[in-house]
Amino acid sequence: QSQLVESGGGLVQPGGSLTLSCATSGFIMDNYAIAWFRQAPGKEREGVSCVRAIPDSTSYAASVKGRFTISRDRAKNTVYLQMTSLKPEDTAIYYCARAKRNQCYQMAPENYVAWGQGTQVTVGS
Repeated sequence: QSQLVESGGGLVQPGGSLTLSCATSGFIMDNYAIAWFRQAPGKEREGVSCVRAIPDSTSYAASVKGRFTISRDRAKNTVYLQMTSLKPEDTAIYYCARAKRNQCYQMAPENYVAWGQGTQVTVGS
């Protein structure tokens, strides 16, 4: 059973930083792309960032490019999302998910087959 467990969410002031972790198990991480998604109340789930296995490439939503960084630690089977310059608009539940293959599929959620439970990120003063 593929498992992904997010952690690191919380309350942060605008302009602050936060790093989310996605611990994975039950699958070979090098065989799949992994992405971060987020969903705010009343809004559709949207892709935030994706990292492929081989080739090791990344992609970002325009709204977070330059502020967020996705990375992978193979030894720990963990994917991270480093978030800086946070804005109130970043407030959402953040999920990590495994794609069905080693492609990001433009971060379309229907192409991701294993999901974590989500972690809440709240940006406010």
